[in-house]
Amino acid sequence: MIQELDSLLQEQIAYYRARASEYDEWFLRQGRFDRGPETNRRWFDQAQEVYAALEAFRPTGRILELAPGTGIWTQRLLAYASDLTAVDASPEMLALCRRRVGEAHVRLILADIFAWQPDEQYDVVFFSFWLSHVPWDLFASFWAKVRACLAPDGRVFFVDSLPDPTSTAADHVLPDKGVTTMLRRLNDGREFTVVKVFHQPEDLAARLADLGWQMTVRATENYFIYGWGTPVRR
Repeated sequence: MIQELDSLLQEQIAYYRARASEYDEWFLRQGRFDRGPETNRRWFDQAQEVYAALEAFRPTGRILELAPGTGIWTQRLLAYASDLTAVDASPEMLALCRRRVGEAHVRLILADIFAWQPDEQYDVVFFSFWLSHVPWDLFASFWAKVRACLAPDGRVFFVDSLPDPTSTAADHVLPDKGVTTMLRRLNDGREFTVVKVFHQPEDLAARLADLGWQMTVRATENYFIYGWGTPVRR
């Protein structure tokens, strides 16, 4: 079982390495992800809702971003951060992230997040579209790592996907309810299986409460789940 999970996670890394050059097409609603003007408008309006929540959260100070990808959210975090560290397992993604943010005060670390150990503590830990790629077997240990990354008054903000069929590529099929993997296809037709756990706000908030977190979790109408909070401090 452990070997199977490790193989799946290695395939997930390989997928994001191969996908790096076309990753932004998803968020920008281009190519296979373009679902027409009305659906695209709904996507961007709901992304704006998350942007507003992040601004209200005000992620100031020393920020750690997990799985920054091409730096779409890194760029936004820089408006608040005194310094920023970003950890990703894909060198191709990190290269695009560096290109996007330039020579700003961002430290990029190439590492598998599940194996990586923090060497500092941060005021904010942020991750976008990463939690759904954390398998259930590693869910508790992942949140324990997030806790270890936080300074005594540290906070967390995350955003992820809801299971709407128009959120993904036109040639992708969402997994059935309860299935926690998904087949993903690249523009050149190559296929990879990745972890894909779709969380619902109430269930996720309850799971995190059981792990000792005080989290507010919300969802937009169709596309995004997002939340913020702190570990319970005794």
